[in-house]
Amino acid sequence: MPNDRLRLGALCWNQYTEWPALQAAGERADRLGYDSLWTWDHLYPIVGDSHGPNYEGWLTLTAWAARTENTRIGLMVGANPYREPSLVAKMATTLDHISNGRAILGIGAAWMEEEARDFGFEFGDGPPERLRWLGQALPIMRGMLDGTNPSAPEGSRYRARRVRNDPRPLQPHLPICVGGGGEQVTLKLVAKYADMNNVGGGLEQVKRKEQILLEHCANVGRNPDEIERTTGIGAVVIRDDRAEAERVFQDAFKRNRVAKPWTDQPVGTVEDVAAFMEPYLEIGYRHLIAAFPAPYDEESMTRLANEVRPMLEKKVGVAARR
Repeated sequence: MPNDRLRLGALCWNQYTEWPALQAAGERADRLGYDSLWTWDHLYPIVGDSHGPNYEGWLTLTAWAARTENTRIGLMVGANPYREPSLVAKMATTLDHISNGRAILGIGAAWMEEEARDFGFEFGDGPPERLRWLGQALPIMRGMLDGTNPSAPEGSRYRARRVRNDPRPLQPHLPICVGGGGEQVTLKLVAKYADMNNVGGGLEQVKRKEQILLEHCANVGRNPDEIERTTGIGAVVIRDDRAEAERVFQDAFKRNRVAKPWTDQPVGTVEDVAAFMEPYLEIGYRHLIAAFPAPYDEESMTRLANEVRPMLEKKVGVAARR
């Protein structure tokens, strides 16, 4: 890994909430020392009933950037078909300036057909085409972030021509995080272009995807240590009493109109949550991202940062925060 330090991320859902609560959740994550802060790039709710309130992701990041000081900020992850890649690179650059050099450009192929149809976005004829678009978009984004004035190749969906990006990002190398675990295409794109990945699906899935990513890195000649591994660990709820933790978890999913709450989640005592997270560190994943649905349980956010983190650093022997 590029850095063996344990990193904690907070993914604050931008659905079924009110703006003051969502803003406060981002500010809280920053105060508590979370290393990264994320929200979704969706226009409809994606967990539970899609017919409900949902805030736009890029504007949420912008507001957080202006009210936070230390945490890195990005989308988990951006929907590539919704915007031209040249515009996305420009937006990420502006976010980098607003945040004083803390932006991450999160991007993926997108999957929610309902919102794409309703909002009128071109969505292609299926995942293969959207992945092809993502493969065409990534060199444009990387080139703009690095100041190389890229052009889209002939035959591409895109039409960028020697596109300039002034001013450049504050970060010398603004990181691109590619989300998704597709074994034939997505992970190959991670190996070729990404500074960070994001995979999910539980520990065994992450183990499998890691091995496939290593194979792609070898095939394209990429040093895998250059890619920061991230994974979502699920919705965290921490209480001294396990039954109370489960009640809070169930209430949060009811608020989000989820008929069948997720299973196998980091819900329980501090010790329970640490034990749930520890195996990810043992396979080399050092950036663990916790989901916080509205109402963004303050006790859980605080105890994950202040109690679970030190336990994991001690047990696994990863470097403490510098």
